Amino acid sequence: MASSSHSSNFPCAACKFLRRKCMPDCVFAPYFPPEEPQKFINVHKIFGASNVSKLINEVAPHQREDAVNSLAYEAEARLKDPVYGCVGAISILQRQVLRLQRELDAIHADLIRYATATATCNCNEMPPPMGKTCFHQNYSGNIYYPNPHWNEPYEGNGRSDGGSL
Repeated sequence: MASSSHSSNFPCAACKFLRRKCMPDCVFAPYFPPEEPQKFINVHKIFGASNVSKLINEVAPHQREDAVNSLAYEAEARLKDPVYGCVGAISILQRQVLRLQRELDAIHADLIRYATATATCNCNEMPPPMGKTCFHQNYSGNIYYPNPHWNEPYEGNGRSDGGSL
């Protein structure tokens, strides 16, 4: 719920910043408490006090707190990233969700491959990813290593100790 600065007789952050007397019917007071001056400073810098006042008055009373919090978030994001604002943060999060979804799909495919391989070849070992077959004692194919660099052919470095990976 929105806080009220009038119970402590301190002006709200908006009135203090604008250097005016905070009246009991101040439209900013419930949403910009004196303990959060930076919230109003950011919103004022990006949107202007007059525009914020108009917006608060146009929004239904039960939606005002959410509207002010959205303005505060957008203002802070716009100050951090003047070009993209919160759209930049949303874009980063969307890319992260896509990457995690691909990772989840790959893990799901590995689980299906494991379930299928254990059902068909009766192996107790987890089969390697990407369609490799499970290891049997008489398996003569290529050996799969979990680190991709280990799967590359060894090209000696001229040292007699065999080199390191």
